[in-house]
Amino acid sequence: MRKIILAVLAIIFAVSINGCAVNYYKGKPEQEKKIRQLTTQLEELEQTKRMLEDRLAKEIQDKQILLERTSRGLVITMTNDILFDSGKAKLKKNAKTVLNKIADVLKETAPDRDIGVEGHTDNMPIKHSNWKSNWELSASRATSVLHYLIDSCGIEPQKLSAIGYGEFRAIDTNDTKSGRSRNRRVEIIILPKEITKKSYEEVQSKISEEAKAAEESKAPAEAVK
Repeated sequence: MRKIILAVLAIIFAVSINGCAVNYYKGKPEQEKKIRQLTTQLEELEQTKRMLEDRLAKEIQDKQILLERTSRGLVITMTNDILFDSGKAKLKKNAKTVLNKIADVLKETAPDRDIGVEGHTDNMPIKHSNWKSNWELSASRATSVLHYLIDSCGIEPQKLSAIGYGEFRAIDTNDTKSGRSRNRRVEIIILPKEITKKSYEEVQSKISEEAKAAEESKAPAEAVK
């Protein structure tokens, strides 16, 4: 049954992303009920997305924040430039203003959703900082965001997870300055209800450990992040 639910969820997200109506399926009452529930979840995420677009209009226009609804859920991508100084994991003052806006919307429109916080870097090795690797830097940045959401924004800690991927989930080339800038980011993911915090943590932790092992097998650090 779980596999069926996840498959249906993936289909609904795919259909919704393409702008199609969710009226493609009619089956047993139990399955139809589940589809109605998932459709409601999509509508809730869409409401969250619209409110974030309104409150983060300037940051989105300046390409510091990107909002996307994907099969993973609603993804809020923030560039590191708006969050951290180079090689640091301490939040900038302006970053706190942005996170306050995000937290206010999440508490209003998605109070029952689990939330993942993911840190990412480019592939340039670290040199002039105290971090052992990009993996540790990305994990510390994700944790900084997580702690701020808990300690200063009032997000319930049991709903949050933080993880670092280092350079291993790039969204652009690392061969250009602009590409590396896009890869240095933190993502906040509002998870679909069918993806529990426990299952999310198990899968993401395995991927992150693989990233850590790959990072540690590389040559000594050479450049600053």
